[in-house]
Amino acid sequence: MSVVAPIAPAPASAPGYRHSRRKRRLPLWITVIGWIVVVGLAVVAGMRIFSWDSLDLFAILNSVTAFVYLPAWIVAVVALVGRRYVLAGSALLIVVAQIAFMLPELTAAEPLPSWALAAPSIRLFDANVYASNPSMAGYAEEIKAYQPELLTMEEAVPSDVTQLKADGALASLPYTVQIKRYDPFAFFVASMYPLTDVHVDYLFDQPLIVKMSMQLPSGPQTVWVVHSTGPVPRSFSVWSHQVEEINQQVRQRGPAGLLLVGDFNSTWGNKWFRQILGAGMTDGAAARARPFQMTWSQTKPIIPPAVRIDHVLTGSGLAVTTIATGNGPGSDHRDVQATVAFHR
Repeated sequence: MSVVAPIAPAPASAPGYRHSRRKRRLPLWITVIGWIVVVGLAVVAGMRIFSWDSLDLFAILNSVTAFVYLPAWIVAVVALVGRRYVLAGSALLIVVAQIAFMLPELTAAEPLPSWALAAPSIRLFDANVYASNPSMAGYAEEIKAYQPELLTMEEAVPSDVTQLKADGALASLPYTVQIKRYDPFAFFVASMYPLTDVHVDYLFDQPLIVKMSMQLPSGPQTVWVVHSTGPVPRSFSVWSHQVEEINQQVRQRGPAGLLLVGDFNSTWGNKWFRQILGAGMTDGAAARARPFQMTWSQTKPIIPPAVRIDHVLTGSGLAVTTIATGNGPGSDHRDVQATVAFHR
């Protein structure tokens, strides 16, 4: 009878073993690409932590916090599968940073105040209609369908207002405030209720905040409509000063009883917008668990809006009860449709 001896496994140092182990690891060229991504995003995260919105490029990247760090998630998964553990760990640190940056907005949802269920409310329609929009016909249809009691528009040049009137969209909104300009800093406000105490704050020769009191049946209501420029390189300094000015104005007045709406050109990722919230204002979309109702830009084919820069903010004594985005026909922004309750 013959006995067959068992075959011993190859030692760990054997060439075949090393070759098999190398095959299971992520190829070097992919690892290098992964490190380039991680280092680049580490710089973005570091600038967010140590130099928040101090440079135009990083301010723009901060406004898209929800998306700019997504490559780190891919690198983390690929590196783990490919046994590049140092790379995977570094990518996971970027992921943790993104979650930390976004957590305040993602956890801002709160129950609707009990008083809001029976309180008087209005329907609000806010839109940056785009100064070069060739037709207001789409907006006229949206306004007629939604029937707002307060309509606030940024970039609404005089011809836009003329079209809306001709289409009958303003028939139930007889009280108006118009900042007549032929550039992106025109404003138009229309209301079912009288608008009084109108005042316009300018900065850098641009109207920044249109302030007014809306005379509701339940009492006067302060409304501010804002439009800052964008944080692109050519206007970065203007943008940062404008959003900071809005923050200072809110703090000087106090947030109580303030309805603040418009195109802030800022998100929760931006320093001064976060400070406006810190002054006591509540973001209506985040409070109603709608942080991903993006409003800009809708000009790219296939790609949906990726940032939320149009906001409805409320101080104490007010609450957004419902909020949604509309089509924004002909504009690069989606419009915002909300109901706002007032605690009287």
